[in-house]
Amino acid sequence: MQIRPIVQLARPGHWIKNVVVLMPIIFGQQMREIDAWVTAFVAAIAFCFASSFAYIINDIKDRQSDLAHPLKKDRPLASGRISIKAAIIEALAFLLLAIVVAHKISFILVVMILVYLLMQISYTLFLKDRALMDVICIALGFVLRTAAGAVAIKVVISPWLFICMFTICLFMGFCKRYSEVAKISDLALAKSHRPTLIIYTPELLTHLITVSAGIAVTGFLLYGLSERTVVIFGTNYFIYTLPIVVYAVFRFAMLSMNGVYADPTALILRDRPFQAVTVLWVISALLIVYWGRDLQSLIQKLYY
Repeated sequence: MQIRPIVQLARPGHWIKNVVVLMPIIFGQQMREIDAWVTAFVAAIAFCFASSFAYIINDIKDRQSDLAHPLKKDRPLASGRISIKAAIIEALAFLLLAIVVAHKISFILVVMILVYLLMQISYTLFLKDRALMDVICIALGFVLRTAAGAVAIKVVISPWLFICMFTICLFMGFCKRYSEVAKISDLALAKSHRPTLIIYTPELLTHLITVSAGIAVTGFLLYGLSERTVVIFGTNYFIYTLPIVVYAVFRFAMLSMNGVYADPTALILRDRPFQAVTVLWVISALLIVYWGRDLQSLIQKLYY
């Protein structure tokens, strides 16, 4: 058996999604702690293995419907380049690795991994065929990943984590559905690939994308202005990164709704302007988290 289909089946390119596990290091002000980095990276690796297990189970179930998709028809299982038996063995190997690696951190992380996998299996078996619940399930998966990162390094989980992460992931999920609708114009093919695409009309998705993006941006602004944020970081300067956030959200929506990229992962990995503003925002966030108080004091001295 060739190695390439085995690797493709695990979708290592999608492991980039698990970078959200590292976010609590920044906002928990743990970037100077080597132990926190090591722990968070180990937790992220555990979620990489867990997500590969979920992807393989999903591909096993969807191997027939994927034939109706212009890109997914080339996946290892749909194209017949790997057998179901081999896929099951690979999935179980990733499941075992995820549990073993998570156990190195804590039993709680193992529980969170299992909850995440239960959610993904529920998505694969029936939630993915229910409009709205499919995208909500995906968004909750990202929230759980981020919360697991906070639990791993033992920092307080902020309610803003849930609000901002959940709504921005809803936005990205609905953008993905719009992209799928744009790529599969034939209703029969769309129904055989993903039944919910019949319900997700372009008009409905435009509305859902607008609402989720609006809540996400508003949540970010409220986070930046909240008393807790100002007390912890000594400044409200997060609100001044709003233009960066807005550009990233607008560009993501524009490219997704025009069908430029197949899914959010492809957009994140290939679109240079989006990558540039993401890096710019991360640098800005680091400056605010660690030097925001000093920066505000300096500006006030210069002003007065």
